[in-house]
Amino acid sequence: MRTVRIGLLGLGVVGSAVAKAMLDDRGMADRSGVRLELAKVAVRDLSKRRVVNLPAGLLTTDPAEVVNDPNIEVVVELMGGEHPAFDLISSALSSGKHVVTANKEVLAKRGDALLAAAAEAGKRLVYEASVGGGIPILNPISDDLLANRIESVRAIINGTTNYILTRMSSEGAAYDAVLADAQQLGYAEADPTADVDGFDALYKIAILGRLAFGASAPVDVIHREGIGRIDARDFRYADELGFTIKLIAAAQRTADGLLLRVHPSLIPLDVPMASVNGAMNMVEVVGDLVGPLWLQGAGAGPSPTASAVLGDVLRVARGIDGPGPSGSASIAAIPVAPMSGHVCQYYIRLTAADRPGVLARIAKVLGDAAISIRSVIQMDTDATSGSADLVIMTHSALEANMQEAASRLRGLDVVVELDNLIRVESYGPTA
Repeated sequence: MRTVRIGLLGLGVVGSAVAKAMLDDRGMADRSGVRLELAKVAVRDLSKRRVVNLPAGLLTTDPAEVVNDPNIEVVVELMGGEHPAFDLISSALSSGKHVVTANKEVLAKRGDALLAAAAEAGKRLVYEASVGGGIPILNPISDDLLANRIESVRAIINGTTNYILTRMSSEGAAYDAVLADAQQLGYAEADPTADVDGFDALYKIAILGRLAFGASAPVDVIHREGIGRIDARDFRYADELGFTIKLIAAAQRTADGLLLRVHPSLIPLDVPMASVNGAMNMVEVVGDLVGPLWLQGAGAGPSPTASAVLGDVLRVARGIDGPGPSGSASIAAIPVAPMSGHVCQYYIRLTAADRPGVLARIAKVLGDAAISIRSVIQMDTDATSGSADLVIMTHSALEANMQEAASRLRGLDVVVELDNLIRVESYGPTA
């Protein structure tokens, strides 16, 4: 049986799960036909207590010992962040090693350069674990769906935000209270910005956009909104209208190119994504031949992520002496489309003066922007302040027109506040 020596960069939560799975006798070698040998592990602190017992002599504080070891064939990078990961991955590739990584940030920001370095070195750079945790999505897109022209990818792809939104929906709880609970339970970091402001989802949809469509989008041009403006009232009103609210990351072909976006969305209650709760993830892929596919599972956590990492390691290891895994064919690149051209329905919640003529003035602003109203519902009324919550559902409208109208609505003296503007996701009859 072929033995492949593995070098590991990072022994945090995921790295420890990967190392433990490699060291345990779980029948992985018998199932795959290749034996993985953990040869060296780079860590920051040798004295730190570990949750996995490693054989003596494996640990080092110098990542170069892993990258430059001539006996190591595959380097697994699990350090995270852009630096020093970019330099270490580049060095490993140029040193003749295949690289497996779960690092979504470095791939989103520097993926083009790393893939070019891999091609120049004639080595594999694989990264299934960077998107969706244990959900197999990248390899199916690059291999199983290769005959398809991918039309769109849409996903609930951040477990922290989905946990928060699920709690808000089911309990009617306030955002700040649920976020604090999520931090205490370990679902959210002490600084939750990467999750709740949509950066994590943005990195992942950038990776999916590059793989499925050949679109290389700088992360700062991808439209991004977080969940901080979502209120418990939005869930109550959305439910009355037949929707729930999720943070959606999407990449879809349009007449202007590939539109990449991350933002909260109203999801119809009768589609699969509406019932994805807690920290679970779901990815929807639509191909021109296969139609819509839905993949659901744990999007984070040490064991699911270790599953994806080791799946990549085994694919690479099995191909070292042969032609290698498939899925390396190039995809014709398409340009990135502006968010201003997006077309969808909109949910508008605003606090307005509770007196005659208010709705007519609001409707005129929307009409002047070529936005047609589908329905208007007056919700909660505050007799003391003389105001009421108005919820407006529009017909499909152009994003640029909606943003212009929103700006004008905020300037009306009868509008106390435009509390929220949420896009509505549409689904075809086969969804």
